[in-house]
Amino acid sequence: MSTIPVYGSVKDVYADQRVAEEEGRYAKLVASFAELHGAKPDLLARSPGRVNLIGEHIDYEGYSVLPMALAVDTIVAVKVDTTSNKLTVSNTEEKYTTKVFDADCDQAVDVASFHWTNYVVCGYKGVFDFLKESGRAKPPEVGLKIIVDGKVPTGSGLSSSSALTCAAAVAVMAALNLDFTKTEVADFACKCERHCGMQSGGMDQAISIMGQSGVAKLVDFNPVRATDVQLPEGSVFLIGNCLAVSNKAVTAHERYNLRVMECRLASIVLAMELGASQADALGYSTLMQTQKLIGSLQESEKAASEKLHDGYYSRGELEEKLGTSLDSLFAGSPASLLVLEHNKTGFKLRDRSMHVYSEAARVHQFSNECKEDPSLKALGELMNASHTSCRDLYECSCEELDELVDAFITSGAIGARLTGAGWGGCAVALVTADMAEKVLESVKTRFFDKRIASGVLREEDLGETLFASLPSSGAAILRGL
Repeated sequence: MSTIPVYGSVKDVYADQRVAEEEGRYAKLVASFAELHGAKPDLLARSPGRVNLIGEHIDYEGYSVLPMALAVDTIVAVKVDTTSNKLTVSNTEEKYTTKVFDADCDQAVDVASFHWTNYVVCGYKGVFDFLKESGRAKPPEVGLKIIVDGKVPTGSGLSSSSALTCAAAVAVMAALNLDFTKTEVADFACKCERHCGMQSGGMDQAISIMGQSGVAKLVDFNPVRATDVQLPEGSVFLIGNCLAVSNKAVTAHERYNLRVMECRLASIVLAMELGASQADALGYSTLMQTQKLIGSLQESEKAASEKLHDGYYSRGELEEKLGTSLDSLFAGSPASLLVLEHNKTGFKLRDRSMHVYSEAARVHQFSNECKEDPSLKALGELMNASHTSCRDLYECSCEELDELVDAFITSGAIGARLTGAGWGGCAVALVTADMAEKVLESVKTRFFDKRIASGVLREEDLGETLFASLPSSGAAILRGL
């Protein structure tokens, strides 16, 4: 199995047109590190953000997704400090304040503070969690000096948190002279990010580690693996940030983690409606497990539509049906208990499960369509259907995202959808290469000009808010800079 590549030059990582810009960025980071800590870093690690082309909110149910890595990334510079037992974590952006931690791999992440350095601690803990889980020898805990430089927009749905977690994990791994496969890093990076209170499914970490220039990846889980998907020749994906910020960690108890809980409850209730005993059904945790009682994804979507009632299931209704309290059912998950503490409306099971089953089917339809003589029209229709499902069944869109998706379509995009967790962040659109500039200009006029005029967006920042992208490479280690 392949390991994280190690390079001695920035040009080995980035496309030709970006080398000069990135060389300057790395040189500035190394100089800043030397000025702050009196010596150059031992190494640097980078990990990119991602855009998910299709397959939203299904990775934590075990279903395949189809993302691609972006050129924008997070870099972590690190140096071992044998004179202390502290992790000193800084950022090149002054608004992200420095924090110092003990070099204690068992320390809990302070989820109540939501400090940006929590993700670095997650990456640090992930390395040691994996060593313990795999029965490998643990190196001595030593101090580390770390500086982060991130270019993935926060709250954008392009997975800035996972880019940081992955880059930190790779940096710590390399600084401690450990060597793990890409699969191993992707798997433990997903698990360790959950220390921040997010019940993530693994897509973001997998593509950030395994991304490859020129191809998207069909990412499967249990175990994590990635298969190349060659995107249609002459196609380009456009990405636009709707400028509504969604902080997944802060809102998890009322949005992301609530959806994870709704899916688990749906898997149990649907299994019981299909004839599983109460005792057996309580052992279900994902809708993929329940699908095995039914058959195809299409049959599963139909079963969910017919067997689960519309609207909310109340807490009392669920506890009566399951024969146990929800507090007991989710006792091992502090994140889920926080959802229960705040939830006053109930749980939508029918709509959530119908989205998951239909979206999982669309991923494979999209991937299969890319294999032979792909139809851009068919791919666009799948993306449009995905957004409709995210908006209406999973309710993870927002007014700004819907407006942006509509602007893409009206401007000539073949298909468009929200990407990432939703509730803000980015939309992705499919266009032909010859139409890319025209669509970008039209979307600027339809969506962004009024936001520039109102002061929500600066004109000079538009290039980081609305842009075209091709698949880029995944995580890497750089030494000797």
